Amino acid sequence: MSNRTKATSIPKKVREEVYARDKCCIICGSSSGVPNAHYVPRSQSGLGIKENVVTLCMLCHHEMDNGKNSLEIKVKVKEYLDNLYPDFTDEMRTYDKWRKE
Repeated sequence: MSNRTKATSIPKKVREEVYARDKCCIICGSSSGVPNAHYVPRSQSGLGIKENVVTLCMLCHHEMDNGKNSLEIKVKVKEYLDNLYPDFTDEMRTYDKWRKE
């Protein structure tokens, strides 16, 4: 497994922290939400960290990734994360093998 793959995967501990933080789908409020939605997508090297992951139900997650309202949902997710982590930038949510931690 590459370092990028490891960095973009969501560890069990992070999923647990995110679910405890969100408690339900942050878009529609459904209790069937799962803490596995990257704000910055894995395809764009989005990290599997609590500052980049939210709880979404299957329908909202699909809509964010592929739907007509994708941009609207991404804006809501960004606002949600920025409210929780105001000093955390999108660059910090992205894997960069050259970045010094």
